Amino acid sequence: MIRHIVMWKFRPGTEQEQEQFLTGLAALQGVIPQLLKSEVARNVGEGNYDAVLVSEFESLEALDQYKNDSRHKAVSALCKSIRTDRVAVDYEF
Repeated sequence: MIRHIVMWKFRPGTEQEQEQFLTGLAALQGVIPQLLKSEVARNVGEGNYDAVLVSEFESLEALDQYKNDSRHKAVSALCKSIRTDRVAVDYEF
């Protein structure tokens, strides 16, 4: 099993797009079959990243299929247009 964690910082003034992105990302659960589990959340603290995705996949190949799915790419494109930073880690568990 692979856990995929991604965090983003967003540009100020993009709150509406942020909500659209996070809602769209959460909606991929149950739609893309390789995505076994996901949690999308906003940071409630200050001075850190703005949002996080914690997701689980059967394998690195399944994660790659998810990343290349057109539905994920559409959501990701919105994120790329509003983010200032992104960090990610993938690990086996």
